[in-house]
Amino acid sequence: MDFMILMPLAPQLMRSLHIDAASFSLLVASYSIAAGSASFAGTFFVDRFARKLVLLSCFAGFTGGTFLCAFSESYPLLLGARIFTGFLGGIIGSQVMSLVADTFPPQVRGRATGMVMAGFSAASVLGVPAGLYLGTILGWQSAFLAIAFLAILVFFAALKVLPKGIRHLVEGRKNANDRKLLRQILSYPEHRLALLFTLLVSFSHFTIIPFLSPYMVSNVGFKEIDLSYIYMTGGGITLFTGPFIGKLSDRFGPARVYVVLILIAFIPQLCISNMPPVSIWVALIFTSLLFVFSGGRFVPSQTLTLNAVVPRYRGGFMSLNSSLMQLSSGSASYLAGKVVFALPDGKLQNYGILGISTVIFSIITIPIALKLGKAFKK
Repeated sequence: MDFMILMPLAPQLMRSLHIDAASFSLLVASYSIAAGSASFAGTFFVDRFARKLVLLSCFAGFTGGTFLCAFSESYPLLLGARIFTGFLGGIIGSQVMSLVADTFPPQVRGRATGMVMAGFSAASVLGVPAGLYLGTILGWQSAFLAIAFLAILVFFAALKVLPKGIRHLVEGRKNANDRKLLRQILSYPEHRLALLFTLLVSFSHFTIIPFLSPYMVSNVGFKEIDLSYIYMTGGGITLFTGPFIGKLSDRFGPARVYVVLILIAFIPQLCISNMPPVSIWVALIFTSLLFVFSGGRFVPSQTLTLNAVVPRYRGGFMSLNSSLMQLSSGSASYLAGKVVFALPDGKLQNYGILGISTVIFSIITIPIALKLGKAFKK
């Protein structure tokens, strides 16, 4: 929710902080780049400790960073707070996926991943519209303040219910020589292929996502408060489709499901990035399809990645994988800000170029997904 809330607040932030599209894209990218840097650093130490300990320690700092965002009164302060929050958020993400892989066998990992990814849907349905409403009525800082208080509740719930995550310690998966760890992880062809896959999937998705909300307001004709409908409808549908996609991945194989989702996702990606002023209901059909198919591909893609990992290196690999995911999405967001610009009338120009770029990079991921699927069967 903390990551997602920034994008629907884009029109408010650009107006109240007096920043342009490039500056806003840097706000989005800074979180991801910081998260990627932290995840890379985590590659060398996370397997030394229990998953739960690392996860909750970082989550506590992450909560504090969200409070800093809420009390930021200028662009430089908000940028610094986002970097701090992203740094801790990157390690959190990798530890969550490591816990999934440690807890669930490969046969049901698709379902488990789908349930975890449904958290993004829940954030879209409940958190983003509520945060957007608070931001519209009380100012954008109130959205971060609400998330920070919610994070406190989540921390104590996680403290009580999460497993300790010590399986990798019990089975002796600690890597004594950190200097050799990266070389060991990259020595497996499946690992290298999975990392390249993650990089391309993230880059293709986040090429188009950061400017979805501003484009809907400036070009399609949405009011800022109407943006909540995008996340309520899209997120509400994916609450059900996410777990269902996970089940399909377990039944038919994540590679096949991924390819189907990618091909269907081209329709909303190209339509949205070139959409003229239309009724809100027409726009919501395509944004919901974007949530379901473009966002839904992360369920089989994460399953493919988890299945490719040699268990003894899972924690370190997932940190490295998370690093590439965040750095790639941050780079895509930053470059998108260099392509898109606002005309004198406020409309965004060149968003269609980003839609085409998304399609091209998505096509490149298809043969990699199929190869990862075959490698796991062996």
